[in-house]
Amino acid sequence: MNRRSFIASSGALVVSFSLLPRVAAAQAGKLPGSLSQEPMLDAWIRIAADGRITVFTGKAELGQGIKTALIQVAAEELVVDPARIELVTADTARTPDEQYTAGSQSMQESGTAILHAAAQTRAVLTGLAAKRLGVPAERLSVRDGAVNGVAYGELVAGEALHVRAQPQSPLRDPAGRTVMGKPLPRVDIPAKLTGQTIYVQDLRLPGMVHARVLRPPSYGARLRALDTAQAARMPGVLKVMRDGSFVALVAEGEFQAISAVRALAKAAQWDEHATLPESKEIYQKIRTLPSQDSVIHENGKSGSGAAMLEAEYLRPYQMHASIGPSCAVALYRDEALTVWTHSQGVYPLRAALAEMTGMPGERIRCIHMEGAGCYGHNAADDAAADAALVARAVPGRPVRVQWMREDEHGWEPYGPAMVSRARGRVSAEGTVEDFQYELWSNTHSTRPGPAGYLASAWQVQKPFAPPPPRAIPQPAGGGDRNAIPLYKFAASRVVHHFVTEMPLRVSALRALGAYMNIFSIESFMDELAAAARADPVEFRLRHLQDPRAQAVVRTAAERFGWQDWKKQPGRGRGFGFARYKNLAAYTAVACEVEVDRDSGRVRVGRVVAANDSGDIVNPDGIVNQIEGGIVQSTSWTLHEAVAFDRTRITSRDWGGYPILRFPDLPESIEVHLVNRPGQPFLGTGEAAQGPTAGALGNAIAHATGTRVRELPITAARLRQVLGA
Repeated sequence: MNRRSFIASSGALVVSFSLLPRVAAAQAGKLPGSLSQEPMLDAWIRIAADGRITVFTGKAELGQGIKTALIQVAAEELVVDPARIELVTADTARTPDEQYTAGSQSMQESGTAILHAAAQTRAVLTGLAAKRLGVPAERLSVRDGAVNGVAYGELVAGEALHVRAQPQSPLRDPAGRTVMGKPLPRVDIPAKLTGQTIYVQDLRLPGMVHARVLRPPSYGARLRALDTAQAARMPGVLKVMRDGSFVALVAEGEFQAISAVRALAKAAQWDEHATLPESKEIYQKIRTLPSQDSVIHENGKSGSGAAMLEAEYLRPYQMHASIGPSCAVALYRDEALTVWTHSQGVYPLRAALAEMTGMPGERIRCIHMEGAGCYGHNAADDAAADAALVARAVPGRPVRVQWMREDEHGWEPYGPAMVSRARGRVSAEGTVEDFQYELWSNTHSTRPGPAGYLASAWQVQKPFAPPPPRAIPQPAGGGDRNAIPLYKFAASRVVHHFVTEMPLRVSALRALGAYMNIFSIESFMDELAAAARADPVEFRLRHLQDPRAQAVVRTAAERFGWQDWKKQPGRGRGFGFARYKNLAAYTAVACEVEVDRDSGRVRVGRVVAANDSGDIVNPDGIVNQIEGGIVQSTSWTLHEAVAFDRTRITSRDWGGYPILRFPDLPESIEVHLVNRPGQPFLGTGEAAQGPTAGALGNAIAHATGTRVRELPITAARLRQVLGA
């Protein structure tokens, strides 16, 4: 895979702005980032007498490289080598409560907090040195963790850093940076390459036992009868526990637990009911279920009229499909519970476990460890709940709960199915004079906090009911994320139909509704451009007023060679753009595809992306995130859909839920970065998924002359559409 990154310092940047430091960025009286929730400096940064520096964040490393970026931010403002900083991530006993690692907000929230906390810490230390040396602070200089040669460790004493943060900070001039804006090797990679214990799946504690949970075969299934005798006698089995329909088996060895729970499954009798809709009717079902309808955007006078172009777009349920199934380890000892988990919200998880177990929250500690791959709310919290329940049944011994593939695929919360409709009309001058968009979707977040969002809490003798689903309000939005176009139209109206019933279990999947909404809007923009007989890129620029949006669109098009691209039989080009949530990173994607009309196979060729994430901390980290988003979106767009019948989820393995394989990766991916030193961090992790889907859909339409509006655009579906 090719990779090219254009950074301000390299001289190869297409668009670069050097701006003033963010001294005045904070609103008057408002603390920046997560400092507004935790304002004490020593909650974020501590310096020991021996000079050791520890930085704390409530955000979790998910493979996105956040640990590296946050270390760079702290090192820059403290003026120390990054190697001197130890970073502690999400731990309810040690770090600030930053809720969830989600929404591409780690840099916006935690990065901003650490940036300002580090700058203010440096100012405090400089002030202490001024008193010690009898020299005005403005005459002192800081270098490598020392003020005029006096080391930080010599300056700190007692409660020196136990002070409240201030709204404004003496941030370093971006022009003089030595750490931020430059590539730094990921600090988490060496342990992964050498097989050290960094994933929770690899955690082994002294005296640890292994547990497996007997999962119900379907939603709402209740255990009618269970004969535990045979399983209890099997080698290594220590305990079979049952609480209502929640059944778990504990053994000394992992394979012993697997073998015994399989025997237990054969001895279980379940009452099941056909509660799911027909899969082929799911979109009609979503449109007719009860919904809360709201107009989330209206501009000008929008209405029906002649020559209105109309289109409907469909998205299925899609999985997180983590390569490593969920896992957790829990220890119950001395009436206290410790859980090692790859949850993306250790504090909300602690609250959910406290409610489920009846324990005081202060007696529960949740420690984040990385999991083997997930962006969004998969089954990590459910595995933690399993481990907590089982650990209380075997006090004094650490309990490891590892989900199996069929558990993960069958029980994780999915990204919701969605339906969208677009209507529009272009004027004689070639501009959009009327745009109407509406969407139907369930909630996009059922993250724990309430115990009723934990699967095992539904199955205990005294079950916890899931709370009523709630929509995430604008401007971030949930199902309606990015439903309001950034484009400026003469008249526009956007309606969100928030569906309050959930046929399948759903929650946050990376980018939430933005993936589908951007796919729909960017597909429709191409359809409107065709109606206006306009080039798709020029048509977008015609309707964009934000200079930063225009910059990434132009950069992606120029680097792709959009104007010089020559049409060939079976090949097509496509373009997609969005600003994530209309308030985060800007990303534009251009790609080319080749379509075999006989087989329906789509081969993705060259993909070129341009990204503006504000102030760049680690360019390699941003490039990695954009590349990963392009690959993930390619998989969603061309392959992924959850299958189910009236009773059960049937996508229980990789055969039933195919994902992108290595031979089908794009031939090359290029990422070009637009740096904005001194501007706010915008977050990157979910910026590329929607634009990639739009670009792919448009490229396939360009290659075949036929537009496919239902995701995923599989070979079978494309063959069917082309045949029709």
